Amino acid sequence: MSSRPVIQGLIPAHILPMERSGDIRWDALTTHLEWLSAVPGVEWITTTAHASEVATLTESERQQLVEHVVATVPESVSVVAGVYDDGSARAAADARRSVAAGASALLVFPSGVFAGGSQRRPETQRAHYEAIAEAVDVPLIVFKYPLGSPLEVTLETTLELCNTIPQIAAVKEWSYDIVEYENTWRAIKAQASGVSVLSSFSRSLLASLVVGSDGILSGHGSIVADLQAELLAAVQREDLAAARGVWDRIYPLAVACYADPFLDQHNRMKAALGEIGRIPADATSVRAPLVDVDAAEHVTLAQACVDAGIA
Repeated sequence: MSSRPVIQGLIPAHILPMERSGDIRWDALTTHLEWLSAVPGVEWITTTAHASEVATLTESERQQLVEHVVATVPESVSVVAGVYDDGSARAAADARRSVAAGASALLVFPSGVFAGGSQRRPETQRAHYEAIAEAVDVPLIVFKYPLGSPLEVTLETTLELCNTIPQIAAVKEWSYDIVEYENTWRAIKAQASGVSVLSSFSRSLLASLVVGSDGILSGHGSIVADLQAELLAAVQREDLAAARGVWDRIYPLAVACYADPFLDQHNRMKAALGEIGRIPADATSVRAPLVDVDAAEHVTLAQACVDAGIA
């Protein structure tokens, strides 16, 4: 790769419609992708990530999913595929399959092995990224997990990765700590020229964008990509009043979707899309060990959609 590519702007991560049996509803996914692709400002869409329940997909389903997304979105929209595997060799193989299926960039999830104390052995984290970078020649996105998580890639290591692996084009900043976010933003801009910082602070998105951001990469965009586009544009033109107005609409859905327990976040997004008719009500199920949203939460989500003005 001769020069560092640019990955920025609005990058929603799509949800994955499923029947109660766990079968993927490809027709509903097509409709969902068509809506996302039509939102002004969406030039990338992320697949095989948390929002699309990558942890429960088989190897063949992951490849089929990337192929389906690439075939469905228009040529003006590129596809980011998540690389989700604990073993570096397997992750590299997954990366090759995704690129062969048409992915234009890769979001690299931290290996579960990192939970054993890799922050004190950063060479293990470097080895994981290097294996993937050697396997493919497409832009890579570092996935920076919440501060204190056993899967965290520290800012120091993040900077080293950005400065030693030319394919790294962006950092998905999910530290969920606004001080760490600002530290990351400032450090990347000062020490890793050309690398984008993409906010994944869906629960407090306005605050992170005001600090500074090159874009948004979030599963919450599966519901409110249009509002996120308005929010990002308002912040970029420094119209804080307009930004606050848009955030006031997004906020009720952010609260509802990211409530405790956190593991239900994408289950709730899927249910919300069913409530407003963007996917069929019978395509809002999830696979075990996740469980479907209950009736009470459906009521909460429906009201949040009304409050956001998207119902």
